[in-house]
Amino acid sequence: MSGQKTVTPDAEGLLASIGATKTRGLPPVHLWNPPFCGDLDMRIARDGTWFYEGSPIGRAGLVKLFSSILKREDGKYFLVTPVEKVGITVEDAPFVAIDFDAVGEGIDQKLRFETHVEDRVLAGPDHPIRVERDPETGEPSPYVLVRSDLEALIDRKSFYRLVDLGVHHDGWFGLWSCGAFFRIIPSDELP
Repeated sequence: MSGQKTVTPDAEGLLASIGATKTRGLPPVHLWNPPFCGDLDMRIARDGTWFYEGSPIGRAGLVKLFSSILKREDGKYFLVTPVEKVGITVEDAPFVAIDFDAVGEGIDQKLRFETHVEDRVLAGPDHPIRVERDPETGEPSPYVLVRSDLEALIDRKSFYRLVDLGVHHDGWFGLWSCGAFFRIIPSDELP
């Protein structure tokens, strides 16, 4: 044996690493490529609730802190610090867009979303909106790109409000934001 001690990843160790990397704004996780340390028993439910070892994380500040070091690589999600990378489970999208503001109309409209962890993002070419439809039920699941391959599921109440702002363009019903048109459903499929 080499004498190295095997360390099981845990939330406390991540918190200590985060504390050692205090920065203004979001940490530069895109620059960090530490070794993979294993999977952590942490899960983000479809409704945006974070769980650790089967129990919900009730402190909003802690969830926000963990969300700041979230990274997606090859379709998998990780919490990353400069010295460790641990895998977590994400049921759908890691964030939930819980509200939005709309300014302007038509092609000049701007849609600014807010997530449950207080990210704010202006939908547009760099932060597109997309809608997936369940192949069996046709139910839509709308998303907006928040940062670095991390999306927010747009909550139902916000999606209903977005649909009220929708327009027809080039055979599609959809939304304008920052000069980009985002398709929701083909116009001929609407009742």
